[in-house]
Amino acid sequence: MGFHTFDVDRADALNDPGRYRFCSREGLLSLLEPVPTDVVADLGSGTGFYTDDVAPFVKTLYAVDLQPEMHDRYRDRGVPESVELVTAEVADLPFDDGALDAAFSTMTYHEFATDESLAELARVLGPGGRVVTVDWSARGDGADGPPVDERYDLGHAVSAFADAGFATTHAVERRETFVVVARREP
Repeated sequence: MGFHTFDVDRADALNDPGRYRFCSREGLLSLLEPVPTDVVADLGSGTGFYTDDVAPFVKTLYAVDLQPEMHDRYRDRGVPESVELVTAEVADLPFDDGALDAAFSTMTYHEFATDESLAELARVLGPGGRVVTVDWSARGDGADGPPVDERYDLGHAVSAFADAGFATTHAVERRETFVVVARREP
């Protein structure tokens, strides 16, 4: 599996509302089920496109991205008060054990899908904490998103989360993407 991050020179494309055809705001919120007291992390937040959609519904939202340039772009657009920018890899999150109620990733799982990253998610999520993953499927045609050989399929994601101590509560393969909702086992 190849690893890459999104090209910062193309970051403006991350703010294209056409992205909603793969993951709508309403769809993400219904999967995440945020409540006003939640502390949540957006994994691979980029320029904050989906971060902005979730921020009004939670207490704190950490916009986690490996590339500080993405945070610079987000600052240029304006960061909501409830959002804190965090530059980190998913495999090395700067949060205390059990600090998060939830995390989500939209089209970034393929960039961090390692045993170490999922173990780190299990560490920082409290018991029952949920992870929502929407990502490009290896079964897709590759017309959008990364090359097919850099993607995972639904079965891989479900197995990887199970191996890290998560129970999948929702999993579906779609035309070009897949969705996994998993809860950290107590």
